[in-house]
Amino acid sequence: MNREIANRLAVLPIVLWAVVTIVFVVLRLLPGSAADVLAQQVTSAEQRQSIVRALGLDRSIWEQYLLFLGNLFRLDLGISYYSGRSVTALLGEAMPVTIELAIASVVVMTVIGIGTGAMAATFRNTWVDACLRLVATVFFSMPWFWLGILLILAFGVEWAVLPTFGRLPATVTYVPRTNFVLIDAVLTSRYDLVWPWLRHLILPSLTVGLTTAGFVTRISRASFVDTMYQNHVRTARMKGMSEWRVFWRHIFRNAALPIITIIGLQFGALLGGAVISEVVFSYPGIGRLMVNAIFQRDYPVVEGAALVIAFLYICVNLATDIAYVYIDPRLRRT
Repeated sequence: MNREIANRLAVLPIVLWAVVTIVFVVLRLLPGSAADVLAQQVTSAEQRQSIVRALGLDRSIWEQYLLFLGNLFRLDLGISYYSGRSVTALLGEAMPVTIELAIASVVVMTVIGIGTGAMAATFRNTWVDACLRLVATVFFSMPWFWLGILLILAFGVEWAVLPTFGRLPATVTYVPRTNFVLIDAVLTSRYDLVWPWLRHLILPSLTVGLTTAGFVTRISRASFVDTMYQNHVRTARMKGMSEWRVFWRHIFRNAALPIITIIGLQFGALLGGAVISEVVFSYPGIGRLMVNAIFQRDYPVVEGAALVIAFLYICVNLATDIAYVYIDPRLRRT
């Protein structure tokens, strides 16, 4: 297992290089360029050419690519064409926001997915099982943006009980230190930030978490059903062990491996949902930053955001592999 983790770490730079290379090429194949966006109010050809030279877009694509790789090797992600700010600074502000949304979405996905999966397995082949599987399929089939709009209409417009845009109310003054609201609230004793932040986080996290929970429900049910009728579980029941202990000591631990696998794999889909959710709810994370940068043809920002998202995805999959060792003792002997 340690060798496999070492191999994953060795492959990490190659995967990140492939991701940024694909993004670099695709951006330059799209119609239009950064100069077209920045020069919308410019009528002079000389002024437009001056913008092209300033951005380095007058060089060949190979020169731009080699310059990009050289800067990346020095951990320099460049300067935003549109705002003139460092891409590293922009991503540093946006990444905590996306991580908060991702963690909240994982909690929603895991709690609802495993809970409904366990309930469906317990009432296997009954109307409860059929209803839970139907609901799971419906939510898993829903487009993210459509569910987000439904939640906005229901909880933001019709019942008006939850905020529908932004990360904090406009009336709240907040000077971030780490840009993680919960951490900053503890560091600065600003506990008044926590509840408004949670209220703004509910709808975006539900949008992402509910759509991915459906798949976890089906996998969890299949894993629990496969485990709860094995011989060691029957033996534990025959010895008089309580159902609660049977579930946690014999069923859940043996069924957890495929569930953790699918949760780790769903993280990729979760990041894609976070992009949509951040746009729908005007949530200032990496997804919204990247979408705006794509429309503005802000190449450095898009490339940096893609690099960060790929890095997060790989790290989560690596953490999933490490979790196997602690859950399945058989892997510790390999």
